[in-house]
Amino acid sequence: MTIKVEESDVLLVVDVQNDFCPGGKLAVPKGDEVVAAINRLASRFRHVVLTQDWHPPGHQSFASSHPGKRPFETVTVAYGQQILWPDHCVQGTLGAQFHGDLQIPHAELVIRKGFRPTIDSYSALYENDRKTPTGLAGYLRERGITRIFIAGLALDFCVRYSAEDARREGFAVTVIEDACRGIDVEGSVAATRESFAALGVAAVAAGEVA
Repeated sequence: MTIKVEESDVLLVVDVQNDFCPGGKLAVPKGDEVVAAINRLASRFRHVVLTQDWHPPGHQSFASSHPGKRPFETVTVAYGQQILWPDHCVQGTLGAQFHGDLQIPHAELVIRKGFRPTIDSYSALYENDRKTPTGLAGYLRERGITRIFIAGLALDFCVRYSAEDARREGFAVTVIEDACRGIDVEGSVAATRESFAALGVAAVAAGEVA
C-alpha cells in the first residue's frame, strides 16, 4: 500500500532532541536511528511541524525535584499520576537542542512543551493536565490541515499522547512506526499499539508514504 502525501497533510516530528538520543539524559534506545528516516520523510511533505521538550530547571516531572524519589518512580500530582524522569531537555542546554543531523529547513513551526514548571507535557496538543492546549490544533485547522503523520520519540509517550489527542480532535492520524523508537516502561509499547487500534490511528512504515 502506498499513501500519497497531500497538500492538507502535515508531518509532526516529535522531540528528536539530544537528550532522547544515545548519550542523552533520557536516551530512548536507538533513538538516533529515526533521524535519517525522518529527514527523508520530511522532504515529501510541504508542511512540517517540530516539537521540542523545553523544561525549566527543577521541573516537577524531574525525580531530582522530589527528595528520596528515583527516576521512573511514580508520584501523585495535581493532575494525577506522574512518572518521574531524569533531568532532561532543560531550557537552553545542549540536551534540549535538536539532534545535529536533523535537517528540516522548511519546518514551519516549533511547538515547545513542558515549559510550565508544574505540568509535564507529552502531547503536542495538550499538557498532561489534559486541559491546557498548546495551540497546535487550532494552528493546523487554520491552515486547512486534516491529516497528521507522526514520527519521532518516544513512541510510547510523546508520540502516543500526540496521536491520541490529534485523533480526539478530529484529525486523521497516521504513525510512521519505523520512524519512531520507544522507551517501553512496564509494557507501554504494547499498550500504545492497543490504544492506536482502538482509536483508529493507522500505523505504517516510512516506505509506504510517497
